[in-house]
Amino acid sequence: MGWSPLYKADRLARALGLDTLYLKDDGQNPTSSLKDRASALAVVKAREAGADTIACSSTGNAASSLAGNAAAAGLSTYIFVPSRAPRGKVAQLRIFGATVISVEGSYEDTFELSRAAIDRWGWYNRNAAINPYLSEGKKTVTLEILEQLGWQAPDYIALSVGDGCTIAGAWKGLKDLYAAGFIDRLPRLISVQAEGCCPLNRAVQTGRPWAPMEENTLADSIAVGVPRNPDKALRAIRESDGVAVNVSDGEILEAMRLLGRTQGVFGEPAGRPAPPG
Repeated sequence: MGWSPLYKADRLARALGLDTLYLKDDGQNPTSSLKDRASALAVVKAREAGADTIACSSTGNAASSLAGNAAAAGLSTYIFVPSRAPRGKVAQLRIFGATVISVEGSYEDTFELSRAAIDRWGWYNRNAAINPYLSEGKKTVTLEILEQLGWQAPDYIALSVGDGCTIAGAWKGLKDLYAAGFIDRLPRLISVQAEGCCPLNRAVQTGRPWAPMEENTLADSIAVGVPRNPDKALRAIRESDGVAVNVSDGEILEAMRLLGRTQGVFGEPAGRPAPPG
């Protein structure tokens, strides 16, 4: 039923003091990332457009996802990553045959360089904040969650947030289901960001416009100081009467350990940014 399983995480729920908790494990997608949802669609649309090369900027997960999906489809990739990108993720890109451009600077610098190169060379653009098709891929996570729950909407759906593209796509999927009559109510969203880089959550919590932040967290995949989909993300959180939660690096590491010992699931820092209690 869909790409990845939905676990009823009873031991983890008890550890967190919750009645019921489900875990959507997108680590079982083809390249072990939720980003496969958007990358698969990017590959399809690139081939429809007659492109033979796809490019993007990424802090790591979108990069490896695109490289793997493109390799499977016989397409070339150019991937722009900040120099702080973990070596393991860069190695994965090279194994998939991607051309990797390491950028000295922030994710903002990386994004701008990728955009300039894509415009100059005419590559297909996989950057989710620019390519509108990718939201249709990202929204499939909530379509699957509700299908796997028998169309019974949960009270909350928690997502880690960086650029804002995933939470915006997830909300689009939920609204589509509600409009079509598959669900009779909409869940509230929980936007989780690292406290060392939380520009979107800070805007929700203060009621002020979002402002850039430094990228100071070990959760590199959500360390986005200048998010590229802020308006859609903030609209999703606010329309859902959502909750913004910031977590420290220490809480992220403890959450990883808790998830591992209670559920036998290994998650990277950006995929498990939830406080343990």
